[in-house]
Amino acid sequence: MLDTIIVAGNASVITFLLCTAASVVLGILASLVYMFRNTYTKSFVMTIVLMPVIVQMVIMLVNGNVGTGVAVMGAFSLVRFRSVAGSAREIMAIFLSMALGIATGMGYLGMAAIALGVIALVQILLVVTPFGEKGGGTKELKITIPEALDYSGIFDDLFEKYAKKTLLVSVKTTNMGSLYELRYHVNLRDKTQEKAFIDDLRCRNGNLNISCGRIPESREQL
Repeated sequence: MLDTIIVAGNASVITFLLCTAASVVLGILASLVYMFRNTYTKSFVMTIVLMPVIVQMVIMLVNGNVGTGVAVMGAFSLVRFRSVAGSAREIMAIFLSMALGIATGMGYLGMAAIALGVIALVQILLVVTPFGEKGGGTKELKITIPEALDYSGIFDDLFEKYAKKTLLVSVKTTNMGSLYELRYHVNLRDKTQEKAFIDDLRCRNGNLNISCGRIPESREQL
């Protein structure tokens, strides 16, 4: 089952069609795993589906030719300078698609299917479980205050009352310098007291903008 279907390095038309069909199916399955509880674009999903087929064709065309392999490697390296760095999960999906294409291109269809199944199972388990997440209940709190208000320690009593842990992440000016935006990471003692917490903050900041939500994960880069 784990042996290659390409005999003596020669691929027939039937073998090529089998490898191509396997690449398409595995690419679709890999894209479904990537889309599971994730934000994505159609163009990136199409890339994941078709990349195994493209890599498989390249591997079958090289077929042990060292000169052709070096030329292909140089051509693929140029793509890196024309692409934007993606998130860690996107880069993992690209590497998975390439690995599937290499396996099918060499005729190891069973090995490619088993590897995809194992990787998909592990990835889904990691997504549905809290493994690797930041401290549970931690939220990002943004408070806008007027420039005349000294933010040092002004909310300390409220943080002590409603939060177990608070960290001032950044301070920046807005509205032509007339306002400050304070960004905190807070871990609330009781999630049901979030509204009361925000209401008390509004009394301190002059009823200016306050937002409280999940910490953004859009910058998870390798």
